[in-house]
Amino acid sequence: MVSNQNLEIELQELFKQKKYSEVVFEITSKTNEINRSASLCNLLGICRITNNRHNKEIVSLALKDFKQGYLVEKNTVAAIDSLANFIITSVLLNDLEKNTNFDFKEIINYYKEVETITTKNRSIHVAMTMVNRRLNNHEGMIFHFDKIIKSENFISTDLCNYGYWRCFDKTWIQSDFLKFGKFLDYNLKTYSKEKLIALSERKNSKIRIGFLSSDIRDDHSITYFLKTILLNYDNKKFEIFLFLNNSKEDQCTRDFKNLVNDAINVSNLDNVSVLNKVREFKIDIMIDLMGYTSNQRIELFKNRLARIQILWMGYCNTTGLNNMDYIISDPNLILPDEQKYYAEKVIYMPKIWNCHCGFDLNRHENPPPCNKNNYFTFGSFNNFDKINTNVIKVWSNILKKIQNSKLILKTAKQNHTTNRIKDLFKINGVLNSVKFLKREDKLENHLKAYKDIDIALDTFPYNGVTTSFEAIWMGVPVITMAGYNFNSRCGESINKNLNMEQLVAKDEEDYIQKVVNLSTNHEAYINLRKSIFLNAPKSPLFNSQDYSKSFFRVLEEIVK
Repeated sequence: MVSNQNLEIELQELFKQKKYSEVVFEITSKTNEINRSASLCNLLGICRITNNRHNKEIVSLALKDFKQGYLVEKNTVAAIDSLANFIITSVLLNDLEKNTNFDFKEIINYYKEVETITTKNRSIHVAMTMVNRRLNNHEGMIFHFDKIIKSENFISTDLCNYGYWRCFDKTWIQSDFLKFGKFLDYNLKTYSKEKLIALSERKNSKIRIGFLSSDIRDDHSITYFLKTILLNYDNKKFEIFLFLNNSKEDQCTRDFKNLVNDAINVSNLDNVSVLNKVREFKIDIMIDLMGYTSNQRIELFKNRLARIQILWMGYCNTTGLNNMDYIISDPNLILPDEQKYYAEKVIYMPKIWNCHCGFDLNRHENPPPCNKNNYFTFGSFNNFDKINTNVIKVWSNILKKIQNSKLILKTAKQNHTTNRIKDLFKINGVLNSVKFLKREDKLENHLKAYKDIDIALDTFPYNGVTTSFEAIWMGVPVITMAGYNFNSRCGESINKNLNMEQLVAKDEEDYIQKVVNLSTNHEAYINLRKSIFLNAPKSPLFNSQDYSKSFFRVLEEIVK
């Protein structure tokens, strides 16, 4: 057996050359598992898993290596690195196996052992955000990203993630979002002008509009709203370009390419290359459809892709960027005296901030499920991230107040998230009244599930958007709660534009009372449901032509 130190030195060159299989052979043939250092265990695990992330057997071996690396030394730098990799690999293996019984207790206990000495260790905190993400614990996400930021060892993605998860936290007021956005803007990289093509000052014969997104793919909710305007623009006045940050393209991506003048995939380009590529197109208005979300490229907007830059749809809050010129909103979302809390100038659409293109399915008015069931069925198909402890408490109170009532939820992609939601309903004593449906791949089957719902319950403070449009399209009323900023008022704007302001609660008690009143007044409920079904397609929620005219009129005015 060679010494660990000498072997580590020998293997560095092989690792740099990406000869991972040779590194694995050298370590396993020249060392004993019990006597390996934390560094060798970590290196072995990394070399096993690189290029084999979808092989359960190899991932399991790597997991064992990382665990041994931590346990053999515990408090050394190499051991902490092994622990971070152990946590990340545990999450990876769990995702591959779809293990519903994995509770992360061992990981949490290991983290507690090193918590005091890893305060400024970014790798550990990033790994723990992955755990908390799967546990549907936004408080845990905020805690670990906060640690990363305070350590001053962060990247722009950490900052965006932190800002995004604060949207789930009602303790932050809008001035907090603006303050943080300014902090993010200050910490984003600025590229030297020598590396960049100058922005064009030439006036184009047509107004050139660019959209940047990572989400133009099958069944992503943003596509239903973007399609509204791409199907309804004057090509004599406008040229439209998609800048795709999708690593993979599918049929939806290809369909969208046919709706625009050109589509360019920039996912493999570095920021400087993207900036120069976009500037070559001499775009008049560049619209960011991501903000802090998805595989964001917010640093591009910091360095200016076009003379005019606008935030729309993907992130319903301020970015804090000086160079993000406008944010598209509506009169229900940002009040006039609140504009000072948004770094962007507020564009007020006359009615609603976005518009759903509808579905290529025949609409049929469905009878209320309560007629045949003799009990009320509530439902929420929102992302489980939005279903926090407070939301569950309110929903549980509703189930207790309305006899024999049921609640239908769509299960999360991560089974641990579903388990945590179940545990919270159990604590509130109503788990037997909650039904969990599997997620449907087919849109038609997903929409059919609304036939079993009498009333949809919105989440707060992070409202549903697409799910509310879906429910209303299917003739299901949505109870929502008034908010305190753009992000928390989306449900309010949707109902007001449907002329259903009576479905907007002012607080939690009013939310519960509105549901109780609607459930106990059968005639009023039936009339309300019929009204929603008949009026939804004609409302601003789905009036694509009207919305598109307003949208492009606003852009024309900005350019002029």
